[in-house]
Amino acid sequence: MAAAAPPPAPTPAPEPVTSLPETTPLFTRIRLATPSDVPHIHKLIHQMAVFERLTHLFSATESSLAATLFSPTAQPFHSFTIFLLEASPNPFAVSTLDSNPFFTPLTKFVNLSLPFEDPERETFKSMDNVTVVGFVLFFPNYSSFLGKPGFYVEDLFVRECYRRKGFGRMLLSAVARQAVKMGYGRVEWVVLDWNVNAIRFYEEMGADVLNEWRICRLTGEALQTYGGAD
Repeated sequence: MAAAAPPPAPTPAPEPVTSLPETTPLFTRIRLATPSDVPHIHKLIHQMAVFERLTHLFSATESSLAATLFSPTAQPFHSFTIFLLEASPNPFAVSTLDSNPFFTPLTKFVNLSLPFEDPERETFKSMDNVTVVGFVLFFPNYSSFLGKPGFYVEDLFVRECYRRKGFGRMLLSAVARQAVKMGYGRVEWVVLDWNVNAIRFYEEMGADVLNEWRICRLTGEALQTYGGAD
């Protein structure tokens, strides 16, 4: 009897098709805010109040922000100052913002590892194909121990869909860079104790989180009462 023919060799499985992961290229720019940015700034501050669960304390209006942040006598870095962070899928066109006598915009190309959608792109559009991502508000303070001025960061906020992508670090780095340029001694800010992600982020930056310090604040009726005392 003839031997049975061996079974045919199994057909090798096709090689899996590999493709590069999807990415989102973005051009970013940090620049000084201008009075025309007030509507965006107002919306950003309101979103920050929602995130921090402090909307009951939010009473700012576009008019009050314009009057206090952009008064005719205010000079950037010597008064209240705002850096805006913007993003665009295209390189930024040359504009009058590039010739600001106080600050030359900082531009950087980033390639995000994942695609994402910005549901508020039109709401926060500052110009064609340019969207406001976040902001940092800061002003000078003074350290008597160092014998030097510094910057105090009042607000740092990045819109939700842009978080955990390095944009908060970019804003803080811009403030630190300006402090170094001006010979200032420190940059400081506060963080809510429940915001563990932010605390971890600041510690990884090398910031000291001073748990032994407490904020004291007079505001509202208490300020009026104490301010009117003899």
